[in-house]
Amino acid sequence: MAKKIWFLAVVLLLSFLVTTNWQQISSTATSSLNVKEDYEQPIVLGYSNWAGWWPWAIAESEGLFAKHNANVELKWYDNYSKSMQDLADGYIDANCQTLNDTITFAEDAVKGEVVVLVNDNSAGNDKIIAAKGINEVKDLKNKQVVLEAGVVDDFLLTLALEKEGMSRSDVKIIDIETGAAAEAFAVGQADAVGAFPPFWLIALKREGAKEITSSKAFPGAIPDLLVVTEQLIDSNPEQVQALIDTWFDVLDFMAVNPTRADEIMAKRANVSYEELQLFKAGTKMFNLEENFEAFADGNNMRHMPYAARKMTNFLQHSLKSIDKKPNLDAIFNQSFIKAYAINKQ
Repeated sequence: MAKKIWFLAVVLLLSFLVTTNWQQISSTATSSLNVKEDYEQPIVLGYSNWAGWWPWAIAESEGLFAKHNANVELKWYDNYSKSMQDLADGYIDANCQTLNDTITFAEDAVKGEVVVLVNDNSAGNDKIIAAKGINEVKDLKNKQVVLEAGVVDDFLLTLALEKEGMSRSDVKIIDIETGAAAEAFAVGQADAVGAFPPFWLIALKREGAKEITSSKAFPGAIPDLLVVTEQLIDSNPEQVQALIDTWFDVLDFMAVNPTRADEIMAKRANVSYEELQLFKAGTKMFNLEENFEAFADGNNMRHMPYAARKMTNFLQHSLKSIDKKPNLDAIFNQSFIKAYAINKQ
């Protein structure tokens, strides 16, 4: 009887060990499967109506994402502000946005925001357009200016006013989304407007309207960037690298196939081929060397760390849209462009 009880005890013990081991194996397998499924989920990259970001459509159209094993879903935003909010809220993994907008959302972003690439600098594409009789920036005193407060053209206006010894308080700013601002100015509801393409085309339809300043007068003031979440860098750095590699391949494609590239971008932006040429003229695309210069510290706006400090001052003290200075060092990561440079050799 004692032997029988001992035998049953051994059987039960073995059964327990086998079951426990199987559960552990099953749990590990399930965990591995979930990791694999997460890895295979496409990176959602947001982009919107800006000439320096339209080239991402070339990557999709010409299979350049696939060439670099970049699993990417492009998400087009008609509303640029919505793309920034979605990145900050963690709904997308990467976004195309400016430096000042990245600083605005840096502290509140649920998954962190990191600049990994400079796509371009605005070199005339951001404009302050005024009505007939307003010939220069100093003429804006006490005039109504419609623009999207806190975004690129508000910063441009601030720089232009400071150059004339003025400030934002010297004008009457009406805060409206950029497309609506251009429409409002075009029908005579304001004295001036700050806009980026293609919206300044609408503004210039107003009789007598003209450009009184642009980003061309402030080199480096408006860098346009690829921004990814910290979580994406931590969990999937290979895909971040694939994005960088794809972008430089896009630039090569544009150089070799300019007509085809322009056709793709014009279609994506819903502008004519001729209008596209106007927008390209005001966009300075950045090569690898220019990226390195932009990431380096310096004493002028061509260097993003310097520009970030000036923009933070604007956002915190002039606009009062942020309560405190974010950790500016944490928002720049040039390791991926460095890796591209090494692999290119």
